[in-house]
Amino acid sequence: MEHPPQFDEEHTPGALGLGQMNATRIYCAFYIFYYVTPLFVAPVADSRLGRYTTLVVSVIMYCAGCTVLTVSSLPGILAKGWGLSGLILSMVLIGLGGGGFKAIMVPFIADQYTETTPRQKVLQSGEVVVTDYQLTLQYIYNLYFWVGNVGSLSWFATVYIEKKHGFAGAYGLTLGFMTIAMLMLIFGKKWFVRIPHKNNAIPQATKIIICAVRNGFRMERTNPEYQLEHHHKKVTWSNRLVDELTRGLRACRVLLAFVMFYICFDQMQNNLISQAAQMKTDNTPNDLLPAMNQVGCILLGPLIQEGLYPFLHRRRIYIKPITRIAIGFGFVALAMLYATVVQHAIYSSPPCFNQPMNCAYRDGLSKQEHMEDRPNVWIQAPLYFLIASGEIFAYVTGLEYAYDHSPEDMKVIVQAISLLLGGVGSACAMALAEVARDPNLIWLYTSLTAGMAVTALIFWLLFHKYDRLGPDVSEHDPTTETTINLEKESCQHQDCTADVSDSHAKAANIVSPKLIQPLKKAHMPASELSLLQLGSETTLCITDGYAVGEYAKSAPSSVHGLLLDDNYLRKGREKDEKPATN
Repeated sequence: MEHPPQFDEEHTPGALGLGQMNATRIYCAFYIFYYVTPLFVAPVADSRLGRYTTLVVSVIMYCAGCTVLTVSSLPGILAKGWGLSGLILSMVLIGLGGGGFKAIMVPFIADQYTETTPRQKVLQSGEVVVTDYQLTLQYIYNLYFWVGNVGSLSWFATVYIEKKHGFAGAYGLTLGFMTIAMLMLIFGKKWFVRIPHKNNAIPQATKIIICAVRNGFRMERTNPEYQLEHHHKKVTWSNRLVDELTRGLRACRVLLAFVMFYICFDQMQNNLISQAAQMKTDNTPNDLLPAMNQVGCILLGPLIQEGLYPFLHRRRIYIKPITRIAIGFGFVALAMLYATVVQHAIYSSPPCFNQPMNCAYRDGLSKQEHMEDRPNVWIQAPLYFLIASGEIFAYVTGLEYAYDHSPEDMKVIVQAISLLLGGVGSACAMALAEVARDPNLIWLYTSLTAGMAVTALIFWLLFHKYDRLGPDVSEHDPTTETTINLEKESCQHQDCTADVSDSHAKAANIVSPKLIQPLKKAHMPASELSLLQLGSETTLCITDGYAVGEYAKSAPSSVHGLLLDDNYLRKGREKDEKPATN
């Protein structure tokens, strides 16, 4: 979009010649559309067609958009002036298909993991482990993010094909990959878990929110019992839907902070590419550098998931979602600070200084001559590693948080809302397009640095209390479902205090019984129950044949363990009930 048609070694490849400011605007407008689309797709997926069928339709539309993009990039088509119209049509199709894909794929992947209750397992080594739903879900999303970045390594091939052979070949490569993905999705249907769509929960959710507004913005006042007691009114919704919607709204509040994250993230696809074009490239394509973001995600992802987290878990340190997101925001702020430093280095380089793209034409210098004193383009690489760290901590956790805290019948809708915030970020980035030009770029990156740092601080101060609250996932609740299925022998036949290999535990995405503190005494003060908290909101206590807890005094001696849920225990204290045991 930015550069005119040129394919020689000295110039940056281009086709439409719209300039940096207009290219940035079109890019941001596309992503606004891309992120708004899921709001219209989500109700269809959740209540009409189901997630799988809607996903297939989205991928077909995505492939159609890639086809139009490839054809409209052929030299003959560009020569006839149809390049811009083809680009716009492809953006519409890719926005519809890609936006729907992005919203549905996240809950669809989580649907494939059906083992939602903790389960004792014995590894081939004979070691005893216990699966944990929350840690496994975290692992799934980190793996999903990692695999996506492996696929994004095609960026290296794409930019070199673009530079050597033109845009049509580059887009044709991605069209081929998407066609393979479409065929895998269609012909692999029998292997996927396909959750049937349910009744549309949006009308009921809307009524609950309106009722909450009328009752002083208090969600607890929308419960059927409250409405009947105080307003003598029978409502059509249940307490469960109110609780689920409350958690969903809490998740949306948390995700609001991602607007600033997306503003900074968008720079990677527009202004930072332009920044690379202002530097000494030595025949390196200027749009190659963002691929280092994928490299960073591929390298850092396993180090964090398989190294850092298990290291902390062995020391009983569990970084909860809000903390992980705040850490990610901090890395993004550092990335924008680094971009500021790089831009300052460019503006300090003679002979062009703060007009790096204009002085060649003004002074009659060749591009090679006025680039000689510029910083090398590869000093930009650490910036993308910082963004990658921010994605791993913040973006991946945001996906996990949105899924885990959303109502069962509104999983895709909450994901769509989280994507909509990306659209808001792109709209804000579009507003910044006016200053995205020389000599204002240092101030642009400085402002983004300050904005992201302030957002991280405010986010932590407002929401860190949510780390003490967990998703009350009813399908995992021992009060509403059958109790834990311990498929293997109980700890009466195993040494639960044995030193379990952390490497084995890590490989199986499980919590080691070594981390689940065995207790010998029969009773435990309620004040100490919080000590049993692990990484998730429910904890399986493996004991030596005794039920533990002051609310299980009458449990038979055959009871092997006790599922402690903090919310249920609190209610149990109020109602003098004991938790379910197995």
